Amino acid sequence: MEARFEGRVAAVTGGGSGIGAATARRLAAEGADVVVADVDMSAARAVAGPISAAPVACDVSCPADWAALRQLIQARFGRLDLLHHNAAVDVAGPVHQLAEEDWDRVLAVDLKAAYLGTRALVDLLQASGGSIVLTSSVHALIGLPSRPAYAAAKGGLTALGRQLAVDYGPAVRVNTVLPGPVLTPAWSGATEADKDRTAAATLARRLGRPEEVAAAVAFLGSADASYITGAAIVVDGGWNVQKDSA
Repeated sequence: MEARFEGRVAAVTGGGSGIGAATARRLAAEGADVVVADVDMSAARAVAGPISAAPVACDVSCPADWAALRQLIQARFGRLDLLHHNAAVDVAGPVHQLAEEDWDRVLAVDLKAAYLGTRALVDLLQASGGSIVLTSSVHALIGLPSRPAYAAAKGGLTALGRQLAVDYGPAVRVNTVLPGPVLTPAWSGATEADKDRTAAATLARRLGRPEEVAAAVAFLGSADASYITGAAIVVDGGWNVQKDSA
């Protein structure tokens, strides 16, 4: 595999599983020194160990945890070239049934955390000419039942990615990936019938793999995407362009 990140340092939040774990592995395989950040330290260690990465416990909704992450990056590596903001939570329920504390938690982890992380680390990215890649979702484009907080957060995150590109360019590129139905631990409670129905709704006729989103993140964070900023790249196997009715 091409060593596009040789000599570079990347931090991945939500790195203990799913898309974050796949991204951490991909970046390490391409030569990066990787910081695997996750609220679950045991999960972060499990991903970090085999790729010689640095695990760190990080609740992305907590400013103090971002300060600790920054301290680790500066002490161990002295630079940062890529921040993949990927951590997320979801609580289902229509607005009239969704508790306010659940709304606040989803917005804090899925949206506010990007503000906190950028505030904590953007100067390091400016110094290295680095980039940020945000993980949004196709929920930013299309509504699904009982996901108001998640849709609001991911829609806001997509808009924030464009704004960050404006505010911090040209020194820092900022792009967003919008995954569709990707087979992560979030699908652990789904039935095979649920998976088959969703796969049939894609043009690819299958669910995506975390590694396929990781490939898009690695591209956007690399010099191969040096003229791409403020973009929102959909990685969904064509899920959002196919409809069964006129």
